[in-house]
Amino acid sequence: MLMGTSSHVGKSVLTTALCRIFYRQGKHVVPFKAQNMALNSYVTKEGLEMGRAQVAQAEAAGLLPMADMNPVLLKPTGNSESQVIIEGKPVGNMSAREYHKGYSLKAFAAVKASLARLQCDFDTLVVEGAGSPAEVNLKSHDIVNMRVAKYLHAPVLLIADIDRGGALASLVGTLELLDEDERALVKGLVINKFRGDVSLFTPAIDFLEQKTGKPVLGVVPYIEDMGIDDEDSVSLEEKHAQEEKPADIHIAVIELPKLSNFTDFDALAAEPDVEVHYVRSVAELGESDLILLPGSKNTTEDLLYLRSSGLAAAIDSCVRKGIPLVGICGGYQMLGEEIDDPHHMESTHDKVQGLGYLPMKTTFAAVKHTRQVEADCPGMEFFGCTMLGRNLSGYEVHMGETEFLQPVRHPFFIHAEGDTRVSRWDGALRDDGQIFGTYIHGLFDNDAFRRQLINALRLHKGLRPLPVQRNWYQEKERAYERLADVVEKALDMKKLTEIMADMAAERGDGR
Repeated sequence: MLMGTSSHVGKSVLTTALCRIFYRQGKHVVPFKAQNMALNSYVTKEGLEMGRAQVAQAEAAGLLPMADMNPVLLKPTGNSESQVIIEGKPVGNMSAREYHKGYSLKAFAAVKASLARLQCDFDTLVVEGAGSPAEVNLKSHDIVNMRVAKYLHAPVLLIADIDRGGALASLVGTLELLDEDERALVKGLVINKFRGDVSLFTPAIDFLEQKTGKPVLGVVPYIEDMGIDDEDSVSLEEKHAQEEKPADIHIAVIELPKLSNFTDFDALAAEPDVEVHYVRSVAELGESDLILLPGSKNTTEDLLYLRSSGLAAAIDSCVRKGIPLVGICGGYQMLGEEIDDPHHMESTHDKVQGLGYLPMKTTFAAVKHTRQVEADCPGMEFFGCTMLGRNLSGYEVHMGETEFLQPVRHPFFIHAEGDTRVSRWDGALRDDGQIFGTYIHGLFDNDAFRRQLINALRLHKGLRPLPVQRNWYQEKERAYERLADVVEKALDMKKLTEIMADMAAERGDGR
């Protein structure tokens, strides 16, 4: 099990690395995280919702994602509330107090059930913690850190991010705050995101081992341009802080306060001729070639934010200048004339006026749509170019039903799926081809479709179109291999294997 001295020390990435390392060794390995809090989510083949980090870890382990890998998912909705998703299905919205003081220990039953199923099917579990295990105010109802380690009797690696500074103090302090039986489960320390000459760090390693009595199993270097899906808001902060790269095409993603599924745009950002920047203010919008309205966990509140911040007016000014606009999921709903929330599923507002670009309105209801989809784009006239696509893969995860107030052109035709086996149209395209929206997440992960969209922007700027530049699946596979190579070299894998074998012997289960 991997735990950290704080959030964003690299637990998810190192879990991903170990999944690929063990997979390459021929182990039947599976990732696990009892509870995630994230706005980035994914829908499994069965239509169940889970955190994105475990999707990357599953891919690294050569597996299809399963909700058992992340049985509890919390999706913040605002006002200290979250939608609670258990075993892939929403059970309601709860305040932080309601969840932590009354529900979390009940949710641990789902954690144990998922672990039982995984332990039957796999020989190796790589378990990820969350935040820090030493938050004394949270420990009594924590279900993702030491409660899991003790339940599994799993050896724990404690990770610190040296790039932030204070790594030694955070390791020593975290161990000091753990109970004795918890401290005994920590079998090794890992220093992550190290820059420079690791040989100069030897005195610090010696100090840590003498001070804590725990071996330092490795110093993992800082890895630039990792190319692996991000999960949380801290990762989004890093995206916002990235320097602009020289590029022919500049795409602005509106960074809504409750932006969700920002991994939708990672494949675009990885293109060599594209620069994607995240926009929080009118001043940051600048002169972009395309504006993207992303998904949102609180569409009505984010729509009101667009107006109060002046971004709605700035977007409209860009549209009037001929800049194209695309909305995904919640962003698609915002493009309509009205969003109704009669049961107050997202906010206290009965209805909110939309941006008015597409003749439609959306009404929120208790039913949440979660499904993987395959779709065709039979011929969408976007920005002066005909875009075509067959068997485009993606997924839907949204509340609300959208109805059209007058006939529109639908850009996507979704193949029959699920129990109903009903084919249907998705999305809407404005008559002039400048604006479209869709419920399909992951649309830009489809290589040929992504390149067609970029080429439409290139042609509008008088630039020649380019052939497909990147295979997104192969790019991710290369990223997993590169990550595993770096981490396998940095960690004492022999020692780690011995630790795992010793703990398996103590458990008596041979795992």
